[in-house]
Amino acid sequence: MIIRTLVLLVSMTAIIQVSVYILEARQSEDTITKLAYNSVANLHLENTSLDTLIFIQRKEHMSKMCKTHANLHRNVFDGTKDLDHILVDEKHKLLYCYVPKVACTNWKRVFMVLLGIADKDNVSSIPAEMVHRKSTFPRLSNYTVEQANYFIENFTKYIFVRHPFERLLSAYRNKLEEPSERSKYFQMRIGRDIVKHYRENATNTSLQLGNDVTFEEFALYLIDRYAPAFNEHWKPISELCYPCLIGYDFIGKYETLQSDVEFLLKAINESDIKFPKVRLSNTTAQILRYYDTLSSQVIAKLYNIFVLDFKLFSYSTENILGYEIG
Repeated sequence: MIIRTLVLLVSMTAIIQVSVYILEARQSEDTITKLAYNSVANLHLENTSLDTLIFIQRKEHMSKMCKTHANLHRNVFDGTKDLDHILVDEKHKLLYCYVPKVACTNWKRVFMVLLGIADKDNVSSIPAEMVHRKSTFPRLSNYTVEQANYFIENFTKYIFVRHPFERLLSAYRNKLEEPSERSKYFQMRIGRDIVKHYRENATNTSLQLGNDVTFEEFALYLIDRYAPAFNEHWKPISELCYPCLIGYDFIGKYETLQSDVEFLLKAINESDIKFPKVRLSNTTAQILRYYDTLSSQVIAKLYNIFVLDFKLFSYSTENILGYEIG
């Protein structure tokens, strides 16, 4: 009985805190806070909840960081060619910027269902080959500047993000370390180049196959900004999705993927679509083992590449490396 009473009191307190926060956001003189509230309110949610508060806070934080770090991001688009990662669903008035290594394959599957080009009964069975085919989706880059601006202004815009260092490691393991057929393209195209430029006395086998690149070599390759280094799988989110220019209404996180997905699908009245169950990568458990091979100077330079992602989406290096950078 005591426990039940305590739980009830905690729940009531949380609801009051959320209500007060949202009321303050609605009435605030701070333009950023108002925009944050209005963006999440546009999802037409039925009830105030702790989840709603989390998403308002994420949006508000991103907006403030965009303002604080205006020198780190672009202020204008050069046409629409840079908007290739933003998919368009005119029926539901949605824009989704997909980020590789952040459950984007499954989100693309769901997007196909939303577009009406795939069946909702078994979303996970949609072939990955079709999902990643460029012609499958209408993209913001396919539209005129005027149309793109209209969509950005009037559609609900969402993105899913992940800790920059975890995403980077996941990309390395999947594309350069993993001994699989799907990794061979990256190993032959990028791995061989890394071995050639960053390994002394490389064997002929390594130079020919590029399948044994170390994480340290990969990191050195990135911080040198070598020509083809910024493949979409490890390109900063800030340079794939331009969050400060687009102003995403909903920011989901890989770390809370399932609950964030369910919240968003419910908000757009599509909760009957079952997002494929994702077994979250064990990259987190492995991260120290890999980053321990890097010097503090190299880690600091990597951080500088992804600094805007860290700032915009409230990520820290402390919980991973044991100390904070920046």
